[in-house]
Amino acid sequence: MTKVNTPLGENLWFDGELLYSLTIDNSTYNLFPQEIPFKLPLKKCSVVGNGGILKGSRCGKQIDEADFVIRCNLPPLSSDFIPDVGTKTQLVTVNPSIIDKRFQNLLWSRKSFVESVKVYKSSYVYMPAFSMKHGTEPSLRVYYTLADFSTNQTVLFANPNFLRNIGKFWKSKGVHSKRLSTGLFMVSAALSLCEEVTVYGFWPFQIDLKGKTISHHYYDDVPPMTGFHSMPEEFLQLWLLHKTGVLRVQLEQCDTASSNQKPH
Repeated sequence: MTKVNTPLGENLWFDGELLYSLTIDNSTYNLFPQEIPFKLPLKKCSVVGNGGILKGSRCGKQIDEADFVIRCNLPPLSSDFIPDVGTKTQLVTVNPSIIDKRFQNLLWSRKSFVESVKVYKSSYVYMPAFSMKHGTEPSLRVYYTLADFSTNQTVLFANPNFLRNIGKFWKSKGVHSKRLSTGLFMVSAALSLCEEVTVYGFWPFQIDLKGKTISHHYYDDVPPMTGFHSMPEEFLQLWLLHKTGVLRVQLEQCDTASSNQKPH
């Protein structure tokens, strides 16, 4: 959301709660940058999901070679994971539910949150503040917390009109779910911002291409919420884009990857 595409006085409809809207007043308008704060088009972009297929992939170097790296939902970037996922981050998403579950909605101590985002250095923090009514307050708290602590991060708010249109697009392609995953939203954004897109860590199955059992995430094996996303349907769409050359889906180890890789 920018001052250009979301003018003062606009009646903004939330994309996740169709009956709720917000009139953009001065206090909200002043949270937005004047325009998109990075030079377009971006050249080479990496969109990094959190799938267990990244574990042991040795893709960190290749991910970091991109000009712009997008990561999803504050993933850990500790030294154990760097060879597989890299460290470079230009934009990291944060779902409001993470602020609730991991940081008590920033109602108590805010320092742990500030410390946790230092690993992303001078990145943009991207939040869907105007998707669901209950997500607005924690998103604004993130904005003011990072401002109060004078961190290197800049908060950007997802435009609900963009999220709504992307949801309709993928539904027309056969992705039927309560809501798209953050990953698919970010791949969609990257395709509109970047000349070349490679996606990593997008693999919704319990075994890899060689039949080896893998964890749900590269950092843990906590299963996803059921009935919310439709990851296999999303992956099929990404694979179709891969096959037609729109983007590249990285599934094998980066030092042994084959251009003719095929999912089982």
